[in-house]
Amino acid sequence: MPYFTKLLLLIFCLVLLVESRKHRRRRWTTHLDVQRASHIFKKNRDLTKAWKGKTEQLLRVDEHDFTMRPAFGGPAIPVGVDVQVESLDSISEVDMDFTMTLYLRHYWKDERLSFPSTNNKSMTFDGRLVKKIWVPDVFFVHSKRSFIHDTTTDNIMLRVFPDGHVLYSMRVTVTAMCNMDFSHFPLDSQTCSLELESYAYTDEDLMLYWKNGNESLKTDEKISLSQFLIQKFHTTSRLAFYSSTGWYNRLYINFTLRRHIFFFLLQTYFPATLMVMLSWVSFWIDRRAVPARVSLGITTVLTMSTIITGVNASMPRVSYIKAVDIYLWVSFVFVFLSVLEYAAVNYLTTVQERKERKLRERFSCSCGIPHSKTMMLDGNYSESDANSLAGYTRNQMVPEEEKPEKMVVHLAMSNESNSSRKRGLKGHVGLRIMQNTHAIDKYSRLIFPGTYIFFNLIYWSVFS
Repeated sequence: MPYFTKLLLLIFCLVLLVESRKHRRRRWTTHLDVQRASHIFKKNRDLTKAWKGKTEQLLRVDEHDFTMRPAFGGPAIPVGVDVQVESLDSISEVDMDFTMTLYLRHYWKDERLSFPSTNNKSMTFDGRLVKKIWVPDVFFVHSKRSFIHDTTTDNIMLRVFPDGHVLYSMRVTVTAMCNMDFSHFPLDSQTCSLELESYAYTDEDLMLYWKNGNESLKTDEKISLSQFLIQKFHTTSRLAFYSSTGWYNRLYINFTLRRHIFFFLLQTYFPATLMVMLSWVSFWIDRRAVPARVSLGITTVLTMSTIITGVNASMPRVSYIKAVDIYLWVSFVFVFLSVLEYAAVNYLTTVQERKERKLRERFSCSCGIPHSKTMMLDGNYSESDANSLAGYTRNQMVPEEEKPEKMVVHLAMSNESNSSRKRGLKGHVGLRIMQNTHAIDKYSRLIFPGTYIFFNLIYWSVFS
């Protein structure tokens, strides 16, 4: 028992010794970390204080009146500009505007901000220093809305070089007006411009220019639009005159857009063409099938009206005719003429039947011949057609001088011809359909498709 007690005491002492060493090592590590952090904190704090004092002394912000432009009273200060287009967000035909996000950079020299430097390194600041010094008052002409991005802080950068050169950069999104011409819509190309100009300083005080010519405009390779193909970006500049204030330098960012046609082919041109072709089906329907031909014509007319309304709903109410309007309205006229064509066919058929009825009443004296049947045939029936009516034989005929347009044929029907007549009716269904076709339908089957194809050739050769 005493031996076991001594063993427990020995183990307890060893445990205390190990824990004391761990605790002493942990305290030493913590002490070193605190000393290191304190050293770093003091070093950074000292650097911040030192740079703060040097910035105020080097830039001499409080010693000058930065509400005045550099070299005030002297020649115009040149301000170079370059732009990097980040995205072309949207093009609106209804509002006639576009939205663009870009990096706008200005370059100028302000000797009041020059400072001595042994390594010729620049100093970079955020937007807080911009409020204390002079910067160009460039604005976007014809802009509707614009703002500087402020997430997570104001997207403004100011870089000052020892010789006084300044780089001022900001990230801006602007919505500007674009005068569009829709006379060739949707086979059109649009050219829009973003215009930059000084608001207060005329060309005698501030000279805006593109810093590197056309190389001053850079675009992101990933820029794309759903409805347009971006063909070209380029820069121009000129003077703008205001009668009250004078001449100003104005810079232009021009870009050309060409509309993708495939969407409109699927949504507008193909449906309109199919409706016109569908209206031609009525020319092959029997002229006595009034419900079928009337319903087909009305359906195509209403569908064309819906297509025209849908296209114009997404377009501005311009006072001139667009290319798509020409195509749709010509297609609508073709569909409407197909309805009028059947109205003419139906009217002429009614007139023809009225004349036949009068002739039948006039030559109704053929009664008295046993087992005979009187039929009225128009001038299109030949003798072979009459004989082919399976079992009928010609008995007597009205002389030619008594029927300038119609003839009355008296046919006697024998008992032996009944069965053969029934068989012959099935074989001549197609012939009777052709005989029931009016001459206007025959000509329309050729004139309507030929004219529409000719119109399409002219349309696509002119507008494409």
